[in-house]
Amino acid sequence: MDESPTMSTLPLTQSFTHQAMNTEFHLRIANRDLTIVAGMAKECFDHLDFLESRLSRYIDDSDVSRINQMKGGETLYVSECTHQCLLAAIDAHSRTSGLFDITLGRLIEHRKTSAGDAPPLLCGQITIHPDIPAVTCNATGRVVDLGGIGKGFALDQMKQILIEWGADGALLMAGASSLLAFGHESWPIELSSFKNSLTLQLSNEALSASGTDFQGHHIIHPRGDEAMPQDLIRRIWVTAPTATHAEIWSTALMLLEPANLTDFIGDDDTITRIYCDQEGNVVSIPLR
Repeated sequence: MDESPTMSTLPLTQSFTHQAMNTEFHLRIANRDLTIVAGMAKECFDHLDFLESRLSRYIDDSDVSRINQMKGGETLYVSECTHQCLLAAIDAHSRTSGLFDITLGRLIEHRKTSAGDAPPLLCGQITIHPDIPAVTCNATGRVVDLGGIGKGFALDQMKQILIEWGADGALLMAGASSLLAFGHESWPIELSSFKNSLTLQLSNEALSASGTDFQGHHIIHPRGDEAMPQDLIRRIWVTAPTATHAEIWSTALMLLEPANLTDFIGDDDTITRIYCDQEGNVVSIPLR
């Protein structure tokens, strides 16, 4: 069974889809004049295409690709949206004690393509300047791969566009595992495992899911495979005020023992709820 949430009965909406960032994005906008709603969706998807052109490491002239091609000592100016996403990643690195790391692209590629060979050693360093949209390569070796945080960042950006258009509310989705809701409506989302399911009402917050059943052990531990927990979480669902933070936490918390989740998060207010698959049951993990 997929770790992604499924949707129960939804409010009346007009729906739009668009392919980007190697996934399908969905917009469900609270029903109103079709022409206005179509204009909202078009601006959202135009901006989504722009974000992909800046954030994807698989597009040759994107900001991220150019960062990954830098030589030691070089500084590169990037778009403002790229800078904002990078700053969010730096903040996430601090919040998660280094578990969330966007510079593991070389290890990610090795995991996808190797046949059991030893992973490459991590080396290199980049600096993301806090006050200007620029990145400096201090030493080569790091490869930036934004992965899920790029999709979450895109959902947050599209939410702002819809708010500026005066949308009453919407459910935005990147694939089936990253969702963002806002407005007066509550969106029933079903979290399912082998033995049970749980329906939560998503309202003015984001939900991100991660798991190993379908993608395998795709999440890289920055301190190597030997640091991976023995009691590996099979599925996790996280809610947060923003889709960016939901993606960050659903990735980072996969690298912890289930018993350590509450202590690790502490009183951090960028995460609101956690649900885990424990022996085939969806259970809520209490936060402080």
